[in-house]
Amino acid sequence: MGNIYSFEIQRDDLNRKLGGGFPKGSFVLIEGGSGAGKSTISQRLTYGLLQNKGTVTYISTQQTTKGFIHQMYSIDYPIASSLLNGTFLYIPVIPLVRAAKSRIDFIERLMSAQELFENDIIIVDTISSLIKYSVNTEKSLELISFFKKLNGMGKIIILTIEPSQLNEEIASMFRSSCDIYCSLKVKPMSNEVKRTIVVNKFTGAKGPVGQMIGFRIEPRVGLVVEIAAVG
Repeated sequence: MGNIYSFEIQRDDLNRKLGGGFPKGSFVLIEGGSGAGKSTISQRLTYGLLQNKGTVTYISTQQTTKGFIHQMYSIDYPIASSLLNGTFLYIPVIPLVRAAKSRIDFIERLMSAQELFENDIIIVDTISSLIKYSVNTEKSLELISFFKKLNGMGKIIILTIEPSQLNEEIASMFRSSCDIYCSLKVKPMSNEVKRTIVVNKFTGAKGPVGQMIGFRIEPRVGLVVEIAAVG
C-alpha cells in the first residue's frame, strides 16, 4: 500500500479525482449540512478502503449496525467478509447521542477507547453530533491533538461535521487543523438535486485533485453512481 491509501473501485472515478487516494497519516474533514451526502461519501470511502486492503473503524451517530449493513448491501457494497475477518469494525453510538444532553464526558470517553483506534483508518460520522453538547475550545484542542498523534502513527482520521451543530470558532479549528478538507454542496434543480464535493484543501496528493467533483445519488438505491468534474 505504501504511503497512499487507495479507495479505488471500478464503478466510479472518486479515487482518481481525489488524487489517487489519501496519504498515510492524513487528517480528513468532510463538511456538509443535513442531507448533503456525508454518510454516503463515508460509506463509499469505507468500501473502497476495505477493497484496497485497508482496515477501517467506522463510528456512526446515524445508523444501527443492522441499518448500516442493510444500507451497504442496498448500494452493492458487500462488507460481511470484512466484518467477519476483523478488517472492519462498526461502532454505532446512537444511544449515546440521544443521551448527550445529560453527559459531558464524550470526548474523554472517545479518546480513552483505545480499541477504536487500532485500525489503519478511523471514520467518525458525524463527529459534531457526538461532541456538540460537551465541546469547548479547550476540549477541541485536546481532541484535535489526540487525532494528530494518531496521524503521527500513520493512521488516517476521517471526520464528518455538520457546521450548524458547532459554533463557528470550533468548526474553524477543525478546518484549519486538517490536511484534507472537503465541503459538500447541494443545489436543487428543476427536476433533480445537484451535489458537489468542493475540495478546499488537499495536502500530499499523489496525483491531480479535482477542485469540484460532481456526484449524484441514484434514487433507486442511494448509490453514488457518477463522479465527474464539473465546470
